[in-house]
Amino acid sequence: MKHTSYLEIDKSAFKKNLNFFKKLLGPGVLFSSVVKSNAYGHGIKEYVTMAKSCGVKHFSVFSAHEAQEVIETGVCDEDADIMIMGYLEDVEIKWAIEQDIEIYIFHLERLKYAIKMAEKLNKKARIHIEVETGLNRTGIDYDELDDLIPLVQENADKLILKGLCTHFGGAESIGNYFRIMQQIETYKKIKEKLSSHELSFEYYHQVSSAGVFSYPEAIGNMVRIGIAQYGLWPSREVYMSYITKNKLKSDPLKRLISWKSKVMEIKNVKAGDFVGYGMSYMAPKNIKVALVPVGYAYGYSRSLSNLGRVLLHGRRIGVIGTINMNMMAINITDVPNVNLGDEVVLVGRQGRQEISIGSFGEMSNQLNYELLSRLPTKIPRYIIEKQKPI
Repeated sequence: MKHTSYLEIDKSAFKKNLNFFKKLLGPGVLFSSVVKSNAYGHGIKEYVTMAKSCGVKHFSVFSAHEAQEVIETGVCDEDADIMIMGYLEDVEIKWAIEQDIEIYIFHLERLKYAIKMAEKLNKKARIHIEVETGLNRTGIDYDELDDLIPLVQENADKLILKGLCTHFGGAESIGNYFRIMQQIETYKKIKEKLSSHELSFEYYHQVSSAGVFSYPEAIGNMVRIGIAQYGLWPSREVYMSYITKNKLKSDPLKRLISWKSKVMEIKNVKAGDFVGYGMSYMAPKNIKVALVPVGYAYGYSRSLSNLGRVLLHGRRIGVIGTINMNMMAINITDVPNVNLGDEVVLVGRQGRQEISIGSFGEMSNQLNYELLSRLPTKIPRYIIEKQKPI
């Protein structure tokens, strides 16, 4: 059975983005693909399989459930690693150690339990020590290092120190510059203290997508790239700053995702009649309306009622009336020869017209992150690879 809409993920665009980051980061920097929240709506299983085929060997997730989804792709049977950055039950820590999955340690009790399980399993825990530098979310405080250091030293035979990490509190905005610089200094101070006690790590990582562009001095030898690998910028501010600084004439990142549906019904509506629920749209003249089988239950925000735009026959068409759970109406009065089953693009390109994630998000007052991560998992995802014209 077919769904009422579908997503296309462009593998060729991903390759371009990956090559861009390889050149930007240079050799010796591990690229960790952040695929939490269903790979930012792109589909974790489809996306991980595609990314692995393009040479990505490290994936970051938030939970054990997401790590399991990555495992089910089969990539970890080869040479790819998984890192869990967030929530874990005790039993999941044991499972992660058994599976050779890397885990964040952001409080001492988790470290103690990981050591306990490593000893019980006779298998080393692969850990990244997350330190608190000013985000005030998760992370071990500087004052706790005196307790952390002997705990790690005394149990060195049970641990693999994969990474020392932190996360910035808003690298996507220049308004947070002073705060971020303080975090960088705090991280440096913590790193120096641990080094003075002969604790060294395979990877040192602070930056995600925004940090790569705005604080390159903090890159270290590992980066966690989320939104940017999908061809989207952490903020318009970061985008404008980067292309201006580097004197670029076009966006170096390519959007991967397109969202498409079809015309399910065509109606003639008389002047003065209302379209859809309530009275939010009254036809100012005799008009022709097409119905599209996508509503807010499928991720198309109700706030786009009478505001949204879609593409049909290469034209930008307005959404009219109130978007309901399963459908929306579009005004096709000025579009000739519309037929049932014609392609409707909600996000993406059709002909010379394009609806970007950014413009889509701005109309609905949603962040790129929010809009993408809310796309229902039940919408099918298809990996495509666009070929260059001969």
